Amino acid sequence: KVPEVPRGAAMAVAREELQKDLEEVKELLTKATRKRVRDVLAAEKQKLELEIKNQPPPKPKDVTEEEKSSLGGYTVKINNYGWDQSDKFVKIYISLNGVQKLPAENVQVNFTERSFDLLVKNLNGKNYTMTFNNLLKPISVEGSSRKVSAPYHVWIFSSSPTGFQK
Repeated sequence: KVPEVPRGAAMAVAREELQKDLEEVKELLTKATRKRVRDVLAAEKQKLELEIKNQPPPKPKDVTEEEKSSLGGYTVKINNYGWDQSDKFVKIYISLNGVQKLPAENVQVNFTERSFDLLVKNLNGKNYTMTFNNLLKPISVEGSSRKVSAPYHVWIFSSSPTGFQK
């Protein structure tokens, strides 16, 4: 089995890739001579700058002993979920046995305008993660939340005034 990349390291790689994309778009923009091409590159530059701005700040690299002990054994990627969507809301249903017994701080969801990242820490000796990047439409970060209910579910709610699609 291939070991999972730690969540913080994956986010740092994603940020670094976005930064490299932005630098390349900027370089291409200086070389572009056609108006339509410049317009497309300028729009992509703005999109990348916004995506970088909406990335959560990098986590400090020093992990305390308490945090190490709360992470449990290994990380399992969540691939089985339900998705319900309307014009204004999206609901994602995830079944994890015993999740309602965890402290609230062990179920974390980070939302950005075009992504979300779920981490369930130390559930029966394992960590569970689910990440959706590059969503088709923006979501409302302020209007997004999570709910844990007995006995198996983590619900993630998102909303957007323009709708939302995977």
